[in-house]
Amino acid sequence: MTTLTDLNSCDAAAFVDTLRGIYEHSPWIPERALTGRPTGRPFATVAALKYALQTAVTKASVDEQLGLIRAHPELAGKAAIAGELTQESTNEQARSGLNLCSAEEYATLHKLNADYNARFGFPFILAVKGPDGNGLTRSAIIDTFTRRLKNQRPDEMAESLRQIHRIAELRINDLLELTPAFGPTVMQWAETIGAWSEADDGLTCSYMTKVHQRTAAQLAEWMREAGMETTIDAVGNVVGRYLSLDPDARTLMTGSHYDTVRDGGKYDGRLGILLPIAVVRHLHERGERLPYHLEVVGFAEEEGVRFRSTFLGSNAVIGQFDMALLEQVDAAGVTMLEALTAAGHHPEAIADIARNPADVLGFVEVHIEQGPVLLERGLAVGVVTAIAGSSRYLVELTGLASHAGTTPMNMRKDAATAAAEIVLLVERRCSGAGSLVGTVGQLQVPNGSVNVIPGHCKLSLDIRAADDAVRHAAVKDILDGIEAICGRRHVDMQIEQIVSAPAAPCAPALMERLGEAIERAGLPRHDLASGAGHDAMAMAKITDVAMLFVRCGNGGISHNRLETMTADDAEMAAQVFLDFLKDIA
Repeated sequence: MTTLTDLNSCDAAAFVDTLRGIYEHSPWIPERALTGRPTGRPFATVAALKYALQTAVTKASVDEQLGLIRAHPELAGKAAIAGELTQESTNEQARSGLNLCSAEEYATLHKLNADYNARFGFPFILAVKGPDGNGLTRSAIIDTFTRRLKNQRPDEMAESLRQIHRIAELRINDLLELTPAFGPTVMQWAETIGAWSEADDGLTCSYMTKVHQRTAAQLAEWMREAGMETTIDAVGNVVGRYLSLDPDARTLMTGSHYDTVRDGGKYDGRLGILLPIAVVRHLHERGERLPYHLEVVGFAEEEGVRFRSTFLGSNAVIGQFDMALLEQVDAAGVTMLEALTAAGHHPEAIADIARNPADVLGFVEVHIEQGPVLLERGLAVGVVTAIAGSSRYLVELTGLASHAGTTPMNMRKDAATAAAEIVLLVERRCSGAGSLVGTVGQLQVPNGSVNVIPGHCKLSLDIRAADDAVRHAAVKDILDGIEAICGRRHVDMQIEQIVSAPAAPCAPALMERLGEAIERAGLPRHDLASGAGHDAMAMAKITDVAMLFVRCGNGGISHNRLETMTADDAEMAAQVFLDFLKDIA
């Protein structure tokens, strides 16, 4: 068996020879990784070795990168059929059953390979062992192939290189016979509860449905098995406490939400519950206790899908649950009070959920990034600096509906063209300003007709930034701009603010500890803001908070069934989180 110590102690020729099969027919990559290392310093961790190899590719010329891509064989292509693949590629394709394709599947893949090469000029690359290393199904491979064929060439080249790095990561794991402690467990747990859905197709788990209750019960069971004292509170939060030997110790809290958006992903929120449970199980199996109580909370609701009210779970924990929300009704006319009662909860006890801030050391949330920043930087994890504040508005524009053929262009009061100008205003004002982003996510022309100038238009505004002053300045400019646009176009406007949420900065001391843990794991620290809202925003009202972001795959997409991550990234995040817990102890 080869070890990291072996690689660090061997000469350059042996190092390159040992890693020759990691990147397909490209020994120049381990050569450059070795020469790029500071003289006399070994690779401190396997993660540091992987990152050095990846960096060698990143710094290579475009022609060298294309050469690396083209060194890879087609999936189920002529070389595979002829038995001409490397042993590594042969094993990987066999893991996904590509050697067992039906005639129809071979024909489909043959056409996809031909179309892909014609479009991009290089072969389709996919780590067919998949996110968990157990192998993708042939149908999943064909679906991914078909979807990526629609990409633009620069995006597809970048994705091909990311897939090559994933293949290399898995090959290094095999070479060094690594035994992960956390990643596979977290991924399997996510698959288990991700299979339970209100919808026949895709994952939907909304507040207090049967699926939601089943998920809560399973989380509670895993918490108990991990050695935690476990309860499900009056609002549906699943709470596991891993007790310190000191009964008077304070509590460090962690966790995230287990509800989902409609047709959502398996890791949004849930990663931040499952990963700490796996870490606690690790501590419990070794008889290790921390000098503080560690509390893992699966917050019952964050997304607002069923009752249009977000952060129900975390607001209850901080003592700010709005009891008037119990009268909110879902699409079927069921009130939140009725749903809670039917699920066996006692809403009158919600006030008792509130934590005493004096007892809480802090709150640390692990979450997938839900964006592409870490993915594009080739980093598994990152430190969150702040959770962006948000200003949201509904805008109604009223012009004059009139005949499209008889009304001269200079005499129109067109609500839709005013809306179009507003959309471009938002894009222009929110571009190139750090964490500031602006979105018009809803745009409607009610009762619109092909031959009628739009007299009415509705649109939404969502302005976010990690700095409240930056956000407020952008909002003012945009609202002033809307007024000017409407005045010039003789269109009336009504603007209703529906959300105003302040930014939640993360505590510098906790950020520093997370950053140090990442660096000890062998990766560079990268700080980034969160544009999405998280339960940590609510928790920041009573204690210091921090967040560890974990890389998303598939371009960083989230709130979507294509949301994905890898077992290796889950492993890295868990190792960093465990190191962090021990460090602050």
